[in-house]
Amino acid sequence: MSGPSAQDVLDALPDGVVLAGPDGLVTVVSRVAADMLGVPADCLGRPLADVLALRDQDGNAWVSHNRPYEGLPTRTAVPEQSWLLSNGTEVLVAARIHRPALHHPVSEVAVTLRSGRGRARLDRERSDLVATVAHELRSPLTGVKGFVQALLNRWDRLNDEQKKLMLTTVAADSDRLSRLIAELLDVARIDTGRLQLHPRPSDAAALTRRIVESVAAGTARPIELEVPEGLPDIHADPDKFTQVVTNLVENAVRHGEGVVRVVLEPLRTTGPGDQPGVRITVDDEGEGIPTEMRRRVFTKFWKGGQRGGSGLGLYLVNGLTKVHGGTVTIADAPGGGARIQVAWPAAMPEL
Repeated sequence: MSGPSAQDVLDALPDGVVLAGPDGLVTVVSRVAADMLGVPADCLGRPLADVLALRDQDGNAWVSHNRPYEGLPTRTAVPEQSWLLSNGTEVLVAARIHRPALHHPVSEVAVTLRSGRGRARLDRERSDLVATVAHELRSPLTGVKGFVQALLNRWDRLNDEQKKLMLTTVAADSDRLSRLIAELLDVARIDTGRLQLHPRPSDAAALTRRIVESVAAGTARPIELEVPEGLPDIHADPDKFTQVVTNLVENAVRHGEGVVRVVLEPLRTTGPGDQPGVRITVDDEGEGIPTEMRRRVFTKFWKGGQRGGSGLGLYLVNGLTKVHGGTVTIADAPGGGARIQVAWPAAMPEL
């Protein structure tokens, strides 16, 4: 039983492929490329410039602009560029230039074409990112600028208590700016695999108590903490663990209702392959997170309400937990709200 032909393989690819020989005549056109270029399947033997009828915004043709058969003998490729089909649709075009050996004439030019829709979507996502970041930075920056300007203009007319209040607000907004910038940097590092961790045995109970006290000081919502005795130390970068739990508690305060409950408990091991650790559960009494939305919660800039936030909190929770070897799950809280649980591995005992 014979396998698929080379033409069948090229026709199965998602991108279009055009091959031309040493004389500049087309030898292969895949089905996707023929459909994109609007050429018949029997166009073999025609000049590459005729088959590859692409133009840029200035009306230049791809072949005459890139001259794949000319240039230095060390040239091996034409980088991906944006070009327009005859109907105005954008395609992304790249090429490989083959020679049997250095300083030999070009033996084959392989051109690939793919739809520009993916890049257009990426451009929209980048625009959304810029808009979101600009909005989140502008809000605290406006507060800082306003209060600083008021202090400069009215310093002699303000009493010490008023000055202290304004400076306290400026400090809080500055902390918010610093935290947002840190979150954006961590997002970029998670995406590129460059996040630096400094894990060590850490006391999850002590860190969580500190977090709950800090968040509770800035809200009227009641926050309850339940921590049993004898919790094992966790293997964590304390700063990153603090960031995870802070985002969970603040998310429950911002988007939930009623009492926020934070519970720490040891992970139960039921078999030899189970790893000990600590489970952190954060419950609220709000509307909860619908089942069909739970996979989207951990995407960047997802917002489940109209109560502000950068939309990065749960993305960072998931990313920072995973790089430590933990997991994050979403369920329904007993009170009807959202329950987010983080399973964090314990520190291994030193031998």
